[in-house]
Amino acid sequence: MSSQETTVRQEAGTVDENALRLDQDKAEQIVEALNSELANSYVLYHQLKKHHWVVEGAEFLSLHEFLEEAYEHVEEGADEIAERAQALGGVPVSGPANLEERATVEFEGEDVYDVRTMFENDLEMYGEIIESMRGSIELAENLGDPATGEMLREILVDLEEDGHHFEHYLEDDTLVLESALH
Repeated sequence: MSSQETTVRQEAGTVDENALRLDQDKAEQIVEALNSELANSYVLYHQLKKHHWVVEGAEFLSLHEFLEEAYEHVEEGADEIAERAQALGGVPVSGPANLEERATVEFEGEDVYDVRTMFENDLEMYGEIIESMRGSIELAENLGDPATGEMLREILVDLEEDGHHFEHYLEDDTLVLESALH
């Protein structure tokens, strides 16, 4: 850390008043939910990025490109979530340890698996995040914040679409011949 004198403008985990005129206790609940969604997004992002790096096989290029597109979608959504948490007076969770602690999903670990197992793990995480995000949308709307609900809905559409693509990749119909796999 720099030797310059620093001033903390806002402590992590706090929610200040916001210009959006959302009551502070409601904003605190929504920021808490947003920070969980943000943490989940970065766990998924890192898992997809890992899979992008290590994927191999006959369909390498298309899977490599698909994974890149998927983690870019997740990162774009994470950025929107973080900016909304800040707009509501909160501090977006950002450090690796804090992200891991705050997440409700679990990274598969450092090991490398076969493509099918990696995609099954990804699809499972997508499902968990989709369920969580639906709950966060409902919370925001019940607390009188339809804008956060709408923003999360837009992110949810991308998550559901990408999750559905993972589901397609896991189907048993393929053009790759079984003999070509051995």
